[in-house]
Amino acid sequence: MIAEIAPVGHLTTTGPRLDGGGRIALPGLIDAHAHVATAVFDPEIQRALLRQGVTAVIVGQDGIGAAPTTAASAAWSSAYFASIDGPVPLPGGGTVAQWLAAYDHTVPLNVAVTVPHGTLRYGVTGPEQRVSTPDEVRRLVAGLRQGLADGAVGLSTGLEYVPAAWADRAELAALMGVLAETGRPHSSHMRGYEALAPTAVAELLDLADGAGRVPLHIAHYHGDAATLVPLVDEAVTRGYDVTFDSYLYLKGCSILAMVALPRWLPLADPAATLYQLADPATRDRLAGHLATLDDLWPRTTLAWVPGIDPVTRGNLHWAEGMTVPEVARRLGVPPAEAALRMLVASGLRASCVFAQPPTNSAASVRALADHARHMAGSDSIYAPVGADAAESAGRPHPRGWGALVRYLTLARDGEWTWAEAVDHTSARAARRFGLGGRGGLAVGCPADLALVDPAGLADHATYETPRAVATGIDDVLVAGVPVLAAGELTGATPGTGLRWHRPRPR
Repeated sequence: MIAEIAPVGHLTTTGPRLDGGGRIALPGLIDAHAHVATAVFDPEIQRALLRQGVTAVIVGQDGIGAAPTTAASAAWSSAYFASIDGPVPLPGGGTVAQWLAAYDHTVPLNVAVTVPHGTLRYGVTGPEQRVSTPDEVRRLVAGLRQGLADGAVGLSTGLEYVPAAWADRAELAALMGVLAETGRPHSSHMRGYEALAPTAVAELLDLADGAGRVPLHIAHYHGDAATLVPLVDEAVTRGYDVTFDSYLYLKGCSILAMVALPRWLPLADPAATLYQLADPATRDRLAGHLATLDDLWPRTTLAWVPGIDPVTRGNLHWAEGMTVPEVARRLGVPPAEAALRMLVASGLRASCVFAQPPTNSAASVRALADHARHMAGSDSIYAPVGADAAESAGRPHPRGWGALVRYLTLARDGEWTWAEAVDHTSARAARRFGLGGRGGLAVGCPADLALVDPAGLADHATYETPRAVATGIDDVLVAGVPVLAAGELTGATPGTGLRWHRPRPR
């Protein structure tokens, strides 16, 4: 904890001293949406985060995560989200308490977790394409209740992903009831964005209202600000507690299967999907869906393509960093066929970076970032993690290496005050997710802080060179312990799995 704040030369506390050298001291940044549950154990990823001043991350987002899991649901999560989260840190399954304990004093920064609805649901219903039964809903409720008791900071849903996409209102409303009891938020990847956002937001507000105004957090909110901002403002005016995260990029990243394949395929069961894709009748039916995606292919760049091409018997890492039409020209097939070939060869694990529709303009991105209900979330994806990473590092989205620094440059350039930057990059996330007094520099706050050199502050990661680390933050402390010094890891591991603390009133 911070024990004392005093003018220069007036500190009474004894012990080691770190000379700030004219830099700005900020509370450690909090990434409100990070896919780093496994990657956080990797020193290179730790360095990427700490060089941005990030001292806490919130994982288990989009409804996929490590716990509560059975061995089967842990294996499914590791396979379905292989290119997003990598293998879960509890390969045999486990509880939220075990998940949090896995981070205690093993990593240099702090990790908070949400209960992931999709993984929880898979553990109860398996991959079946149906609504849950009343008994299954009771089991889901019990799983959520235990996860929250173990310290999870809320529930995350990924309503565009399977099997969560098949959840009906009765199932989701029952889970909202548990959140209402505990005061914890519902963090949601909605059923749709862009033109679908009004309907998707309405669904979330209906769920929140039915349970007594559950706090709502919308993940990676993006699209036309002229539509999206009024949706939030009107909800707040009506008494809803709504926040959202976003990032300062015009491209997104996800698994190619979610972007390209229809949900009438059994996507929660990759083996069954691959079996159906080998059936000519399925291919004929699929052709109609793929014909509607001609606009998507030029906007989509392959990020990671593991596996072996069944035609050439060679790996497909050459396709990483290429658009789907570029891959198609090399293979001599139409773009839709090229995308299918990447999916089949990778066992549906292929990921992609894609340009959002034109409504997600630079002006819209900034309007959302400036909103009073906004907080910074990188949606960082560091996979591949594991054996394939030695063979190919892929071409991930650069946001994991630069998203938080991009926000700080707004303060450096005078577009925000430094106090506003703190609000957006730490304080609001700490309040929303109950992170125990973080997000401020005051006596009694956790001693997580970053020293920022405004003149050297820069994001160097690009789509061509996504792993370039940021500059301008060379010294970071977690729990008062130096974890980054002169831009390098110190080897100290004071980080913990953060358990929910009820936020202080504003």
